[in-house]
Amino acid sequence: MLLDSASGGHAWQVLYPPIQCHDSGWLEVGDGHALHWDVSGNPAGQPALFVHGGPGAGCTPDDRRWFDPRAYRIVVFDQRGAGLSRAQDPLHANTPAHAVADIEALRVHLGVERWLLFGGSWGATLALAYAQQHPPRVRALVLRGVFTGRASERRWLYGDQGAALRHPAAWQRLREAVGAAPGDDLLLAAQARLHGSDAAARDAAAQAWWRWEQDLMDAETTHPQPPAPPCEAGQALRMARLGVHLAIKRYFLTEGALLAGAERLRGLPGAIVQGSRDLVTPPATAQALHRAWPRAQWHGVAAAGHASSHPAIARALIAATDHFAQADSAAPNTPRSPAGERHERARPFLA
Repeated sequence: MLLDSASGGHAWQVLYPPIQCHDSGWLEVGDGHALHWDVSGNPAGQPALFVHGGPGAGCTPDDRRWFDPRAYRIVVFDQRGAGLSRAQDPLHANTPAHAVADIEALRVHLGVERWLLFGGSWGATLALAYAQQHPPRVRALVLRGVFTGRASERRWLYGDQGAALRHPAAWQRLREAVGAAPGDDLLLAAQARLHGSDAAARDAAAQAWWRWEQDLMDAETTHPQPPAPPCEAGQALRMARLGVHLAIKRYFLTEGALLAGAERLRGLPGAIVQGSRDLVTPPATAQALHRAWPRAQWHGVAAAGHASSHPAIARALIAATDHFAQADSAAPNTPRSPAGERHERARPFLA
């Protein structure tokens, strides 16, 4: 399905109204990490998990608004080193494999049998990884701006011949802020600057790292937008350090694993929402996933980019969660897992 993005409005006019959580807490997951989570919506509804992007962005109350609160038991959580989660060292033991284990631990902790996973960008990466490790625990997937961590995607974002050619001024600003001289590897330069002793230089590099994707999203739109305000300094530094750490380590993923592993999703329903002008996660990856997972509904949004704030992207995402709520309402509820349930054994495709 190809959706027209020409109609106006704002994403927040499409989302469900703001709601408060009715339960929250921290889950100790080891390695010096404790994850913050909260639950809202219908306590007897179909469980749904919001998996945030970033990496390291954390959740906001608006993330609950992608789901009908009458139909869903809505769970949001901050990943390791993000948001309200606690960490002795945010980078220690912080990989997709740890995130998958954390999601499974949270499922058991909350007594969920199966749930819908909703994720965009890095959130889509982790939702895919979890679903491929634990398909019996997933009702459906709703994914936006798919990122699978392949070398080609990494080069697109952080190499001289990818997105840099689409927005050379923004690319040059990033390289200068992280101290990358001509010929230097951007990621290695950023890592050195972000962990250096000069606090002002660290903060400037962190803001530039965050601003790079914002600049790409600004370049996607045909309608000029006011510049986004700077990211809070502490959050920007955490996100930049984690983003660089993961990128240097090739996201701790075996090359092409999440596309090859899509065969494990063939029994699962899903929806893939992708902007045709996305410069952060270009459509080729989402299209490759759809070819490997044809059961998923395809929602290509013409002239939209990466941001979930685009009204046509938001409408497609809401339509997907509404669709799966209606599909689930026709099926009997599955009893929740006992509190002492053991975690299922993970499949060995994460590096």
